[in-house]
Amino acid sequence: MISFFLFLSSKSSVYMRLEQLSLLNFKNLRQVDLTFSSKINCLLGLNGMGKTNLLDAIYYLSFCKSHTHALDPSIICHKEDFFLLQGTYVTDQNESELISCGYKRGKKKKFKRNAKEYAKLSEHIGRIPLIMISPADNILISGGSDERRRFMDMVISQYNIDYLNALLRYNKALSQRNALLKQGATDETLFLVWEEMMASEGQFIYQERISFLASFIPLFQRYYSYLSAENESVQLSYKSDVAMEPLIDLLRKSRTKDMVMGYSLKGIHKDDLIMSLGESLIKREGSQGQNKTFLIALKLAQFDFLKNAGRAVTPILLFDDIFDKLDGSRVKKIVQLVAEDNFGQIFMTDTDYKHLERILSDGHLTYKLFQVEQGEITEKVIV
Repeated sequence: MISFFLFLSSKSSVYMRLEQLSLLNFKNLRQVDLTFSSKINCLLGLNGMGKTNLLDAIYYLSFCKSHTHALDPSIICHKEDFFLLQGTYVTDQNESELISCGYKRGKKKKFKRNAKEYAKLSEHIGRIPLIMISPADNILISGGSDERRRFMDMVISQYNIDYLNALLRYNKALSQRNALLKQGATDETLFLVWEEMMASEGQFIYQERISFLASFIPLFQRYYSYLSAENESVQLSYKSDVAMEPLIDLLRKSRTKDMVMGYSLKGIHKDDLIMSLGESLIKREGSQGQNKTFLIALKLAQFDFLKNAGRAVTPILLFDDIFDKLDGSRVKKIVQLVAEDNFGQIFMTDTDYKHLERILSDGHLTYKLFQVEQGEITEKVIV
């Protein structure tokens, strides 16, 4: 284990943990008040009981939205008019942060830090870094390029507010240009306004993605090699039209074709992150176990990268039912890995108590166990 971590960066990081969570009317969780372990927290229950919903509430407090991209009205518990979330976070330096969110049907969502409302939700992104690993992540492999771009954007935005703002401006310009295309507009000046903004912001975004991947890819490959016992090789490669030609030229050349289609065919909104196993795309050749290992390595590399980037805050890790489809040796490696001091607070879900107990007892770990049943969550006494 020590030899593995010699490969990883060791910049000093602030350790932030979620000490207490209170919520009302969040999905099927009507009322929850919990105090968590500073290390490992296990949520046990059958599917559909609310385990993933609790993880989603924790995710929401970091990203101001649901992990499932569900709209806020659909998050409110059945027959209720609002939901509330409140988390108390504590650092290893005894600094406390109170993060809260309230939403009522038909009203504006209010997100607050230490009782002061944010002017813009983007100001909060990156303050509580968090990584969630779940079965839904398979969309990164099986889905379209938009899913993989979203992954890059989410990671970079957590440590680089300039990138997030550039992304917001680029998307605004893209939306305006697409509107002109759909209208069949012919005013050259109007097109140039938005194309120049897309080109300027797009070039910055492209360069930041290049810089991020230069550091991220070696981390990812080392994690995959460790989890797979060095039996397989994997690769990530970045594909972008901007690598071949300046975006402003691409946009001008493509405008006639774009007019026919009604949307912009060129730009950094079309970039892709190519995921390979050996010489082939992993979506074509990867087994269920290999796909899952690939995704876990991707997220663990994300953890290590964010731990040492920006404000250097150790992210919280959420593991949602990740041990299914993995052989025992890979499960053991994951548990041993996250138990090390390099990692911070962890939340994990499982449906099988004996399975969970075996995993945790093998590692001689200190943890809290919570039973989840029909939206009710109770802490179990560990004997």
